[in-house]
Amino acid sequence: MIVTVTPNPSVDRTVLVDGVARGAVNRARSIRVDPGGKGVNVSRALTAHGTQTTALLPLGGPEGHVLQALLADAGVNVVGVPIAAATRSNIAIIEPDGTTTKVNEPGPTLQAGEQEQLLAAATVLLDERPDWLVCSGSLPPGADIGFYAALVTEAQKRRVPVAVDTTGGALLLAAAAGADLLKPNEEELAHATQRVLRTLGDVASAADEIRAPHAQVVVSLGPRGALLVSEHATVLAAAATDGRTPVSTVGAGDSLLAGFLHAGTRDAAALAVGVAWGTAAVYLPGSQMPGPAEVAGVDVALSEPPESQLLTTS
Repeated sequence: MIVTVTPNPSVDRTVLVDGVARGAVNRARSIRVDPGGKGVNVSRALTAHGTQTTALLPLGGPEGHVLQALLADAGVNVVGVPIAAATRSNIAIIEPDGTTTKVNEPGPTLQAGEQEQLLAAATVLLDERPDWLVCSGSLPPGADIGFYAALVTEAQKRRVPVAVDTTGGALLLAAAAGADLLKPNEEELAHATQRVLRTLGDVASAADEIRAPHAQVVVSLGPRGALLVSEHATVLAAAATDGRTPVSTVGAGDSLLAGFLHAGTRDAAALAVGVAWGTAAVYLPGSQMPGPAEVAGVDVALSEPPESQLLTTS
């Protein structure tokens, strides 16, 4: 059982266009609506592979009802905390070459009592001793920046490992509280550490800077794969290029995290599974999560990364 907490979920509308012309009428070729939010995506990916999961999230307004219905259709078990404000909606505009432009609403402002209810609901689920607690996504307006760190503390009392995928101060506080796994992308890692990351060695050094001594960091690197940094080793996993054009990058990092946790081993083999899941996700529309059939054809190579390897060729 893996429990995900998504304090700022969304209803995601994905629009496919031939191109984006600013200041003009842009006509959509297709539209799809998916449940959104990083932890929600993790639960959707796990469900697609038969892993038991529960998604904890605040729900409010008409969009909250839509989100709950979408997750029910996807077979995801949901524990919802009612809030007064409406759940947010996000828009992703996808061009034929896979270029993705996102417009994300800030989300509803959580009242103090609502945040306490969300934390209380999480502790009830922690009492069931899940295999992982996943704290994922941005914090909504009004939420305490230490919300994820508080969840880490509650999980530690129950010996439940915690994975955290967020940004900025919330990421650093969760790391300092002792989160077992951190999953930033390279931009989020650079922002959190205030470093310029030019090489894989820079990424590994920055990851070491933020993790607790026992913790691991999985840094997603887009088409270059992902880097696993721990006290024992640093490993790079990259999927083979097959010439296909990405369809949508939305949710690929969430699929990567889900695959890593699904593997259950917390090592290089788990990283390879995660990269296979994340790679499969970019060839699916919107934020659709891949199932076993989509992942099966992805070939992933593991290597010890050369520290001097550049992240870009420019």
